[in-house]
Amino acid sequence: MSRPVTALGVLLGCCLAACSSSYPRRDPTGERFPSVTGTALDGTAVALPEVGKGAPLLLLIGYQQNSQFDLDRWLQALSLAAVRVRTFEVPTIPGLVPGMFSGFIDGGMRRGIPEEDWGGVVTVYGDGGAIAQCTGNDDGLPGRVALLDRTGVVVFFHDRGFSLGALRRLQEVLATLGS
Repeated sequence: MSRPVTALGVLLGCCLAACSSSYPRRDPTGERFPSVTGTALDGTAVALPEVGKGAPLLLLIGYQQNSQFDLDRWLQALSLAAVRVRTFEVPTIPGLVPGMFSGFIDGGMRRGIPEEDWGGVVTVYGDGGAIAQCTGNDDGLPGRVALLDRTGVVVFFHDRGFSLGALRRLQEVLATLGS
């Protein structure tokens, strides 16, 4: 094998490893959610959790494309239960390589999401590692559901897939926040 091909292989391997950092799943309840910046599918820059502006904020975090099924179940249940809280779906893809392909990835998401919902989907690339460290991205299949209080502290967290019991607990915590 020639040196340029070997060097390219090593470089590609390092880049792929940079985008695959794995953090153990953890419950960040009681901790402040990290300040990160992402871009909504409509092109708007969004600072989390600051966008909450002193009100409760619900984040539905996904680390894998396959977690979309779980997050869609949460979104449907929140709608059917008439839960009133500002909510963002947060596809989180840590690492340098995914960020380089953000336009392609976001374009794929736009094709599957109605344009009127693009403002509620905030992709986080560069700061994705901070979110992954906060919630853990090990076994990224189930989505992470984090309710933040007015100050950005996680007051409810769930990472085991949608359940009615978890939805009820979320509603109970949200009621205590006086949203």
